[in-house]
Amino acid sequence: MSSTEESRLILELRSGSDKAFNALYQRYVSQLYYFSLRYTKSACDAEEIVHDVFVRLWNIRGHIKSTESLRPLLFVMAKHYLINAFRSNVNSCVYEDYLNYTDIIDDSASHKMEYDEFCVQLSDALNRLPEKQRRAIELSRFEGKSVNEIAEILNISKQTVYNNIHMGLKRLKCLLEGLTLLAIVGANSILK
Repeated sequence: MSSTEESRLILELRSGSDKAFNALYQRYVSQLYYFSLRYTKSACDAEEIVHDVFVRLWNIRGHIKSTESLRPLLFVMAKHYLINAFRSNVNSCVYEDYLNYTDIIDDSASHKMEYDEFCVQLSDALNRLPEKQRRAIELSRFEGKSVNEIAEILNISKQTVYNNIHMGLKRLKCLLEGLTLLAIVGANSILK
């Protein structure tokens, strides 16, 4: 794709063209995926980062300033999503430390009460989500279904599945703020 063709596509994207978005997506999806994969070492995490980058691109399409190339913008966004992914992985170390701590103390009654409290709060937060977001998260995070399987079950497109999961997880994080340490650790493992 020439730079003049990309400039034309960027202008069309700024006007809301799905066709231009798809062409730009096809141009950069592999580059962003392998860039993300190199750092995350996880195909699932890399796919999620690429998805988040393109959702963000679509959401800010009217504010794109450069008309020469999207490459710098897309890779900066990917870098920020990678940083966030690393931060959430750092939180998983907290969970391992917590599990080691509970093995030493072995206060199973207290542990069970905290876990039960977390389950109630999580269930309440899930029920506050829109139906499609809640169902997509349940199928993805609790039943281990792939995006393709979820799309087929809910009779929606894969992109809609990605969007529902992304928006639902974002909302859940807000709803679950201020929980106990166990609840935070449990939420981090679910909300990845």
